[in-house]
Amino acid sequence: MRAPGGPLPPSLCHPRAACRSDGGVARGDHGGLHGGTEGPLVWARVMAGLRLEEEVDGEQGTLGLVTRVSGSLRRPLTPACPTAPATTPTSLLQVFPRGPVPRMDVSPEHTEQGGGLVLVRRQPPAPRGLLETLKARLQRNCTCSAQGAGALVQDLLPATRWLHQYHPREDLAGDVMSGLVIGIILVPQAIAYSLLAGLQPIYSLYTSFFANLIYFLMGTSRHVSVGIFSLLCLMLGQVVDRELLLAGFNPAQDGPGPWDNGSTLNASAAMLALGLQGCGRDCYAIRVATALTLVAGIYQVLMGVLQLGFVSAYLSQPLLDGFAMGASVTILTSQLRHLLGVRVPRHQGPGMVVSTWLSLLRSAGQANLCDVLTSTVCLSVLLAAKELSDRFRHRLKVPLPTELLVILVATLASHFGQFHERFGSSVAGDIPTGFMAPQVPDPRLMWRVALDAVPLALVGSAFSISLAEMFARSHGYSVRANQELLAVGCCNVLPAFFHCFATSAALAKSLVKTATGCHTQLSSVVSAAVVLLVLLALAPLFRDLQRSVLACVIVASLRGALRKVRDVPQLWRLSPADALVWVATAATCVLVSTEAGLLVGVLLSLLSLAGRMQRPHAALLARIGDSGFYEDAQEFEGLVPEPGVRVFRFAGPLYYANKDFFLRSLYSLTGLDAGREAARRKEKGSETGVSEEDPVEGKELGPVSSSAVLVPTAAGFHAVVIDCAPLLFLDMAGMATLRDLRRDYEALGITLLLACCSPGVREALQRGGFLGEDQGDMAEEGQLFHSVHSAVQAAQACHRELAAADSTL
Repeated sequence: MRAPGGPLPPSLCHPRAACRSDGGVARGDHGGLHGGTEGPLVWARVMAGLRLEEEVDGEQGTLGLVTRVSGSLRRPLTPACPTAPATTPTSLLQVFPRGPVPRMDVSPEHTEQGGGLVLVRRQPPAPRGLLETLKARLQRNCTCSAQGAGALVQDLLPATRWLHQYHPREDLAGDVMSGLVIGIILVPQAIAYSLLAGLQPIYSLYTSFFANLIYFLMGTSRHVSVGIFSLLCLMLGQVVDRELLLAGFNPAQDGPGPWDNGSTLNASAAMLALGLQGCGRDCYAIRVATALTLVAGIYQVLMGVLQLGFVSAYLSQPLLDGFAMGASVTILTSQLRHLLGVRVPRHQGPGMVVSTWLSLLRSAGQANLCDVLTSTVCLSVLLAAKELSDRFRHRLKVPLPTELLVILVATLASHFGQFHERFGSSVAGDIPTGFMAPQVPDPRLMWRVALDAVPLALVGSAFSISLAEMFARSHGYSVRANQELLAVGCCNVLPAFFHCFATSAALAKSLVKTATGCHTQLSSVVSAAVVLLVLLALAPLFRDLQRSVLACVIVASLRGALRKVRDVPQLWRLSPADALVWVATAATCVLVSTEAGLLVGVLLSLLSLAGRMQRPHAALLARIGDSGFYEDAQEFEGLVPEPGVRVFRFAGPLYYANKDFFLRSLYSLTGLDAGREAARRKEKGSETGVSEEDPVEGKELGPVSSSAVLVPTAAGFHAVVIDCAPLLFLDMAGMATLRDLRRDYEALGITLLLACCSPGVREALQRGGFLGEDQGDMAEEGQLFHSVHSAVQAAQACHRELAAADSTL
């Protein structure tokens, strides 16, 4: 007991409540009672005769629940002390913060003994076996009912869920406007991006039409625009060029020009429609593209079925930005030959960008003057219009359709000026109308490109999910990552039978979609209608469009990705590791290949994550004045170290990869290599512990963290408290490390206590046998504490009892 007004003895402090010097309950302290000064402050004092006093500070008068258990406690408070009694005849105060009172299970035997309530931890249900779990899941998923079938249809086709709740008065105008604008932008971009894929423009229009309709039915995002994406077109075009070379075709002959007068689109389309085996270059190119698209779509659908939507989260934002930057440089390089109107070979393999630049420099004297002048004018107009749109985007309700206007004017100029006949300028050529008969992709080609489809599927799914989540957060709704994988995968699987190629969500068109008042995916139907109009009637009008103009549209769209290089200095200041991932990914994409850049970025991101987990921050904590809070003694000034107690914080998980770093950090900061000292004592046969006056040889371990500084070589402490609040998880190696550390400290007469353990860590300690044979609350008492301050007080009380026992003897 204590005198009235004096502090509570440490043995009366509940593990969740940190005792203050005035007898109150300290809030906070990493697992203690948080809340600061707001709301009622409930605290209790034990007076003579086990009387409870309650004081309330607040206006609402809400009392915390205070329960008293008279008689002996069921478990020892400080079993870490060898001389501490197993039970203590006192009262246990259990203080809960205000709010809804949690449901408690009452132990009948203790209510009979003391007449009070005992808080008993709820026991988890007994785990079911593997066979029982599989049987329950099969029974739940395979049970057929009308309600279950309807829910399954609504999950697979989210449009059936929100269409009957559609509000035409509020949403129809914005959806129609955004759909028209996206359709107008989509047509010239689709025709232009066919250059990247090495395909004819008609296939790009097919792709845009089917992708918009399928995502309208299956997508969960209201604002994402799914269609042709420049990065995917580049990756697909590289595979198409490689297969064309292996088949004996010339990838450089990608359309009618001054050097190509033999092949026409109509002949290739006719052979493809008839299903002839010996088709020409264009026929073989689309077969390769559809085979690659089908395999990539199957990968994405399987990821969605297997609930692997979280995989895209491992493609970090610096990785994606660096990949976009490197791929943009590659795209720019591939379009320079169209801008200049020169005939250079399409290089393949590592170093494609460097080889292309060298070929362009050697062929610069053969540039087509008409194409150069057209490219200069069109590119200047497009870049100036984009700059003005960015500056006045808040005033413009509808973005300017600059690409469409440039294409229309350039087409008229090329048609009436006869640029192709007079100057030899390369043009788009004949674009047929209507749809071709569906065709199954070639299985042999699917096997050939199965490995190439992996990066294509990963990049498409990563950009689609990240964009969907970004727009969902900004507009206050949620999306399902796995359903997004299914939607994007079906946008690749189903259209692959209709001569389409890979698609995903695109940032530029999605931003335009939101800026023009889009509310739902009904706008995608309007965009598909615009593309359908071009497919059925307007496609032949673009016959005389110069390829240099299409290249200008592609290069102008890279402006945003190329400008990301300005973010590297700020990224370096924030995180050098992320900046390294960005630079390495971009450089590898440019110097080697886009696939290699993606692989290097993923590996570096995983290594960066592993490095941060392997060498987290470690520090010794000290007390903040008279409070129950503890912080890093090297980071803050004026902190008071606890005499005889070392409080250690390890800000990361404890597992097989960092267990040695954990020990090095602890030994370096405390100045005592417990493992080596315990082994030395064992060799000498000494059974005495380390006193505060015995000098101990320290071990020079070098700098282990930003705050790791060697303390004096004398031990100078009798207890070590590990703050486990940042400890995310433990594995078998981490558990063995803690057991060995406790054994070594016990050999030296030092107590090891753990504080602020999360439920997962506490459960791991129980399963791993760290708490002993008992698996209940009794095993935790005296070893695990709910706050650092309560652990420190328990260690001080144990040391005082030992000192008192020694003085008595």
